[in-house]
This record gives sequence, C-alpha cells and structure tokens, in this order.
Amino acid sequence: MLWFCFVLGVVVVVFATVSLVSTFVLPRGGSKVQALPLFVGRVVRRGLLLLARPANTFARKDGILAAVGPVSLIAQLAVFLGLYVVGYGLMQWRWTGTFSSGLSEAGATLFSVGLVRASTRGSDVLVVLAGATGAIAVALQIGYLPAIYQAFNRRESLVTLMESRAGVPAWGPEILMRHQLVRITDALPALYADWEMWSADLAESHISYPVLLWFRSPEPGFSWVVSLLAVLDAAALQLSLSPASAPSEARMCLRMGFTALRRIARMLHWDYDADPAPESDLQLSYEEFDRAVQLVRETGFTIERTTEDAWPHFRGWRVNYEALAYRLADVVVAPRAPWSGARRHLPLDLMPPNRPPHRSPGGNVFDDQKHRPV
Repeated sequence: MLWFCFVLGVVVVVFATVSLVSTFVLPRGGSKVQALPLFVGRVVRRGLLLLARPANTFARKDGILAAVGPVSLIAQLAVFLGLYVVGYGLMQWRWTGTFSSGLSEAGATLFSVGLVRASTRGSDVLVVLAGATGAIAVALQIGYLPAIYQAFNRRESLVTLMESRAGVPAWGPEILMRHQLVRITDALPALYADWEMWSADLAESHISYPVLLWFRSPEPGFSWVVSLLAVLDAAALQLSLSPASAPSEARMCLRMGFTALRRIARMLHWDYDADPAPESDLQLSYEEFDRAVQLVRETGFTIERTTEDAWPHFRGWRVNYEALAYRLADVVVAPRAPWSGARRHLPLDLMPPNRPPHRSPGGNVFDDQKHRPV
C-alpha cells in the first residue's frame, strides 16, 4: 500500500512538472498538458461571474471581471504548488508513517526551500527535491509575468487606437463612416495591414499563454475581440460594396483575422466548420446589413454595388469568422457592441458606439443619433 502511494505521488509530481514546463517554458497551444491552466481560468471566471451578477451596469461588471486574469495567474501557481505538496506528501508517507505527516513534511520543505522540516523522519532526498521544486516553480512564474504583460500591452495598443477610428465599443461600419467623414479613406490600407500583423501576434501569444484570454482592457467598452470583429467587418464591407477600389490589404487582414480566431478555437478545443459554404446562414440579418449600408452611403463613401448584390459577398466573408467571434465575445463577456452577438452573462441593452460630434467650420454637424446602429 505504501509503495503504491509512493508511485502515485511520483505520477502526481511528474504530471505537475510536465504541465508547469509546458505552461511556462515550452508553451504549445492546444496540448493536452496545457488543459490545467485553461481549467483554472474557467473556474476563476465562473466564480467572478457569480460575483458580478448583481451589478446593474456594464462598468461595474467589467470592474469585477477585470480580476479574472490576475487571479487566474495566482490560482494556477497555487494549483501547481498544491499538486507538488500532495505528490511529495504521498511519497513521504512511507517514511513519516501517516499521510498527514507526509503532507506537513512536503509543505514545510516546499515553501521554505528545504530550510524547515516538520519532522526528522522524512526522506532527505525528497526534502531536497521538494525544496528545489518549490523554488523553481515560483521562479518560473516570476519569469512568466514579463512575457504576459508585454503581450498584453502589444494587444491593447491597437485596441486603444480604435476609439478614434471605430467608436467605443468598436463597430465595423463605423470605421468606414469615420474615415470617409474626415476624408482619410487612404489610411484604410495601413489600418488593415496593422491589424493583419496584430492578428498574427494575437494567435501566437494567446495560444502560448492562454491566461491572456481573461485579461480585459483597462477601460470599460474596449475589447480586443470586439475590435478585431469590427476591423474584419469593415474589411468585408469594403470588399463587398467596393470591390474595384478596395485595397488588397483588406483581404489579407480578413484571412489572418479569422485564422487567428480558428487557432484560438483549436486551443480551446472548440468544434467549428473549417470550410463553411459562402451561402451559409448568418446570425446577422440582412435588415441589419441594409441599415448599416445606408448609413455608410450617407457619408459619401464610395459604393460600387447595390445592397442586394453586396450581401452575398459580405455573407461569404463573414461565415468564416462570425460564429467564433460571437462565441469568444460571449466567453470573455465583451461589451455588447452592434454586430457582436448575444451575451449569456450580460443581459444589458445594445451598446452603440460612442462618438464625438463631427463639426466643420461651416457649421455643419453630423447627426449622431440618426447614424447610430439599430
């Protein structure tokens, strides 16, 4: 029996070590051993969702849910250390005589780097190993933090820029309208190119460090999921409405954008259609699309197709990313922007993009209320 417990302890320690190394040293998105940090993040998210349930405004909910990422980081370290205590406790049982004494010996040596012992009956070899394991686990977590926050800052830089380009929260048609209103449609190719690179970085960082999924933007209304969805919608709209004048960067941005969403979905072990038919149904209705096209047309944006002719092309693009973007926005409880799907944990009204009044020296004022999404 004691030898069986010793072997079981070895298995627990090996499992914790492999998971620790795969998380902090050799991250590989979608690997089975990386399931532990994902599970920890989901548990923390559910707990904070319960705390956020009574909040009656998005800002309050966002403030509570902002703790999901940092708490997940602490919780995953606690889980790794807890597994080591249990594993080494099972291994020490043979020498200490009882499992509780083995846990005490393992805990004392693990958290004191072997400087403190609960008894003198434990194995000296296991004491040394436990002390070294505790120090290495904490050191790896400390070294892990700069990579996390560097990736977070890279992600949020372009998200913050979307305030002036797409409103808060971001909305795809708003991007085209704003660029046309201030006569900077020539900047759209650079915008799409930036978001193509951003999507590539997102795919690499978020599957390597899944805890980044739970880190929210510093201010309510901002969201990396909603911002990416808005840019993809803007690119799809321009390609559908103005195929001759649309920049080639729009296609590349769309391709990299939905590729990033699919890589994240594989890391989360979600099922999705890798090759959807262009005629597949959308959750976005034709009526919503028609209303948005009217708003874009009223700003004077160049449109080469009728709404009816553009709809099949827009739908053919959006089927590649709509379902995954909606599901991800729901999971991270992103603000309920137009064209971003429903929220199970956010039964609040639609949040139209907040925009500053558009004024000109001649006294003309862009009608903000008229040009809000419905």
